[in-house]
Amino acid sequence: MSYKILTINPGSTSTKVGYFDGDKLEFSVNVSHDAAKLAEFAGISDQLPYRRDLILEEIKKAGIDLSQVDAFVGRGGGLLSVEGGTYKVDETILDHARRGANGIQHPAQLGSQLAAEFANQYSKPAFVVNPPDTDEFIIEARMTGIKGVYRQSHLHALNLKETAIRHSNLNGVKYEDKNYVVCHIGGGVSISAHRKGKMIDGNDIVAGDGPMAPTRCGSVPAAQMIRYAYEHPDKKETLSLTTKTGGFVSHLNTSDALDVFNRAEAGDKEAKLIWDTMTYQIIRYIGSMAAVLHGQVDGILLGGGMVHNKKLVADITEACSWIAPVTAYPGEFELEAMAAGAIRVLDGVEEAKVYTGEPCWTPED
Repeated sequence: MSYKILTINPGSTSTKVGYFDGDKLEFSVNVSHDAAKLAEFAGISDQLPYRRDLILEEIKKAGIDLSQVDAFVGRGGGLLSVEGGTYKVDETILDHARRGANGIQHPAQLGSQLAAEFANQYSKPAFVVNPPDTDEFIIEARMTGIKGVYRQSHLHALNLKETAIRHSNLNGVKYEDKNYVVCHIGGGVSISAHRKGKMIDGNDIVAGDGPMAPTRCGSVPAAQMIRYAYEHPDKKETLSLTTKTGGFVSHLNTSDALDVFNRAEAGDKEAKLIWDTMTYQIIRYIGSMAAVLHGQVDGILLGGGMVHNKKLVADITEACSWIAPVTAYPGEFELEAMAAGAIRVLDGVEEAKVYTGEPCWTPED
């Protein structure tokens, strides 16, 4: 059976919407939101009616009949840590999404809320798939050298797992039977180890971990970072280095990766150094994730916007192909990943999980 699915992925100043007939994307739109209008709302969840009405306008223009949709899928922001999978949206999910139970305020919180709005109106199910707080780490990946401080799973889980699932399907194998190093290389860079269908390790892109990225500092020596914090007492300014003002922004005052690459190719020595450093660090982390998998790696998979850069892919391939074959999947599969998760449940291939409202791991576990 070919199911019709509507997917909703809210971002900072826009909401991506996709309409699928089976696995075929029939319609997509990036609904823009006025920044000044968004600033009028006290909190993220207060934006829901405004974003909903704009989405409905675009859907009406496209001639889509929402009563024919079999399931609605939203990005699952605001939740506590969960095992990967597809979750049916219920009141617990909605409560946590509305208030941002994970302590991170992000428009992705609106994904499940918007999906539920439409689903309730048409008496259809609503889902979230591999939420941003998907956490399948093994205990050794969580531990640090400071008692009471633990590494957390903050990665591009939706795209990472979908890239691995798609690669497996294309090669006639099961994701649950294979080991991969999967990378998302975009505004943030996630490098993750997938063992038999579980994402067992990876860098925390929120906490300043992993490779440098266009807006992120990546891993830095702890003592130097502590000294920096003492010398720069503005906590917000210091924390912003991990997600907004680090990486290319700190060194070159731009987050435009294409601009940095073009400057490097044109002979700008500083731009070349920063670009090459990012590439070097990506390679380093791929190697570390391969070691986590004991060298038993069936493929190194590259996804994300920067993977459109053929030189970047070539440099990573040259450095890492001795570990395993390197395959590039440029761009993102986020809308496709959400639709695919819902279809797996509707087809009975996968059972929808229940969000317990409790983190899947705590230090007491």
